[in-house]
Amino acid sequence: QVQLVESGGGLVQPGGSLRLSCAASGGIFWLYTMGWYRQVPGKQRELVGNISSGSNINYVDSVKGRFTISRDNAKNTVYLQMNSLKPGGTAVYYCHAYRSPLGYWGQGTQVAVSS
Repeated sequence: QVQLVESGGGLVQPGGSLRLSCAASGGIFWLYTMGWYRQVPGKQRELVGNISSGSNINYVDSVKGRFTISRDNAKNTVYLQMNSLKPGGTAVYYCHAYRSPLGYWGQGTQVAVSS
């Protein structure tokens, strides 16, 4: 059983930056593909990006060039650096750990982009 705890959310002005962290425990962290998802009320949860155990990284087109995913296997932590935030980035951001056939979710952290 893997436990995931996100942190770093908050209120930021448009154009600002935030860094989210996700601390994992209970599994062999480096074996997992780690992902960041986001969800707004009334919409499906969408993938923001993920990083594989081999550090291959994918992003949804809307965040390319602005968001950066990284992982520190020594700290069992994955990060999401978000720059040039837009109001459309307001959502609950969730961390996800996946190693076939199981996936695990964190509880989410709220990000609000507003002036």
